Amino acid sequence: MAGKRVLAIDLGASSGRGIVGTYDGEKITLSEIHRFSNDPLQIGGSFFWDTLRLLHEIKTAILKCSKDGGIDTVGIDTWGVDYGYIDGAGQLLAVPYHYRDERTLPEMERVYAAIPYEKLYKITGIESMSFNTIFQISADRTNRPWVIDNAKTLLLTPDLLGYFLTGKRVCEYTIGSTTALMSAEGREFSDEILGTLGIDKSLLAPVVMPGSVLGKLTDEVDAETGNTGAFVVNVPSHDTSCAVLAVPAAERDFLFISSGTWSLMGTENECPIINEQSEKLSFTNEGGVDGKINIMKNIMGLWLIQESRRQWKREGREYTFDELENLSKCAEPHKYLINPDDPSFNKAGDLPKRIADFCEKTGQGRPESVGEIIRCIYESLALKYRYTAEKLEELCSKKYRSINIVGGGTKEKLLCKYAADCTGKTVIAGPVEATALGNVAMQLIACGELLSVAEARDVIRRSFDVAQYEPCVDDKAKWDAAYDRFCAILNR
Repeated sequence: MAGKRVLAIDLGASSGRGIVGTYDGEKITLSEIHRFSNDPLQIGGSFFWDTLRLLHEIKTAILKCSKDGGIDTVGIDTWGVDYGYIDGAGQLLAVPYHYRDERTLPEMERVYAAIPYEKLYKITGIESMSFNTIFQISADRTNRPWVIDNAKTLLLTPDLLGYFLTGKRVCEYTIGSTTALMSAEGREFSDEILGTLGIDKSLLAPVVMPGSVLGKLTDEVDAETGNTGAFVVNVPSHDTSCAVLAVPAAERDFLFISSGTWSLMGTENECPIINEQSEKLSFTNEGGVDGKINIMKNIMGLWLIQESRRQWKREGREYTFDELENLSKCAEPHKYLINPDDPSFNKAGDLPKRIADFCEKTGQGRPESVGEIIRCIYESLALKYRYTAEKLEELCSKKYRSINIVGGGTKEKLLCKYAADCTGKTVIAGPVEATALGNVAMQLIACGELLSVAEARDVIRRSFDVAQYEPCVDDKAKWDAAYDRFCAILNR
């Protein structure tokens, strides 16, 4: 069935895009048809998503497709954990909260009083983060119980948007796995967790697997968007799972980094790995494609560069990313190191000062120049990749020869080079548009144009250029010495 046109709706925390994908029997081609901002709302001291505006933008993307050759299917991927409630009349009951809203902070203690974290992790395999859905629901019960009392169905963000398009209510597996309500082994919502916390299971939609068809656009939506007659496909709707699908790995066992604001580093595995070591190291087990589990670690990523650049701009010093990279090359190697995931780096503001404070506090002196700060960030990220790779090899009892980096971070050539030199592994960087590409690939599988995830990855390798970085053996001793210092910093 050559010639299918599919529309990937790829929603990020600050922007969204509609990407049309086609497959000619040899290569996949992507074309952006609509781009829009995703602007959260600050109301009464709380932080929300403008969900209905996102729905409008999705409809606009479909309408544009109707005027440009039409489309056969649509798939939606977003960030994890967030959701909205549908009432008995089928309407959105309340404005969905943003995961950065701080209402959940007191709820962790309440939830753990009912079900200790060790037990919760043993069931779900999900790292404890204050924005996990489990804590958001607890906050709803504490602060606005009338919402839950009047709710018929809770739908996670991509499923909520899919419902608005089709009228069908489901929970796609990969996005459901981000909630900390799902059994990692059973791949269904945990009766034990729901029962302990008093959450009615009927509130949650049935779990479906990526690649299934959600349904056709409703007559109303279809008429509004140009009568394409399109169907909505349940792609791996957690954006990380989409990015992993697009990893152009030729080997069965591989490490990946989905690199952007965050660096999500992990590997695919046949089953979850949940033990004392994985819990101590805060590895998370999220649903993947093809029946796999993505065993991952959330690492602070290019946020460190982005927010430092914003701070210098606020001070009247504006740099391009290329200028920052060039300045970092002039700084002394391995002089300053940080733990990229130190909590002091989480919030916006004067990040360069906090980095300098961290270095001073850990006995390294104080970086002052822009180049020193950027080099510190690049090298510290590379060292954290090495640390995480070693822990993954221990957990999985495997050795990995290469690291596949996908997403926007592949443009950071110096970081890719440092990752190769530091880890001693080949780094394969690309494609940049991994999330949208994984979304498109799963739709093509659902349409029958591609037969499997393995075939999709083979086609992706043929369709998009990648860069390869080999480790520099001459620098090994210097990186090893820096790694010893880095591990000492992590263990302080």
